[in-house]
Amino acid sequence: MVVAAHGIQYPMHAHNAVHPRKQKSLAKCHGMRPGPVEVVPGSARTLGPTLMSTPVLVLNASYEPINICGARRALILVLKGVARTEEQQDGLLHAARLQMAMPSVIRLLEYRRIPHQTRALSRKNILLRDRNSCQYCGQVLASGDLTLDHVIPRSRGGLSTWENLVACCHNCNRRKGSHLLQELPHMKLIREPRPFTLHTSRHLMRMIGGSDERWMKYLWA
Repeated sequence: MVVAAHGIQYPMHAHNAVHPRKQKSLAKCHGMRPGPVEVVPGSARTLGPTLMSTPVLVLNASYEPINICGARRALILVLKGVARTEEQQDGLLHAARLQMAMPSVIRLLEYRRIPHQTRALSRKNILLRDRNSCQYCGQVLASGDLTLDHVIPRSRGGLSTWENLVACCHNCNRRKGSHLLQELPHMKLIREPRPFTLHTSRHLMRMIGGSDERWMKYLWA
């Protein structure tokens, strides 16, 4: 059985299998809808969908930060016995028959070997890697205002790879067209496109959780 968290898959070994009776109980928990949710007291976040999408830092069993997932996914990993809560948010989650602390940091109970490249090649991950900025003019835009550009155009034999895809605004995309960069002397890449590595992920984790004191000791250790 495989449990997925934001593009990373965590296999559950046989000795971690959940008893059928517990599976039935968990199914009820998984079937809960995000609202209504009540948080008491100490948290100003009272909207179920908002609370359930709060980012949670995921640590390997070695305490190495490896990912960020939503609070809903973090709760499922904890309930299934795949992870435990290391740091919790203020307040308690009350939903249906369940009452528990909302996690801020969770740690996997078994060490997972994370491959060098941890994310699938996708538009979302290319924009994440490039921090939602056009790689030609540097303009930071919303995801919907960006497109992907093939540095070597497909019409010139370019492939859809990490090293050949970059975030690009529509103006630069039209300007570049099917040209090679050496054919456009006034247009160049701000940074060389590279695969989404653990180093890139760590940088993004620090950007997202830099203001959360509960994350700091894990991200800057």
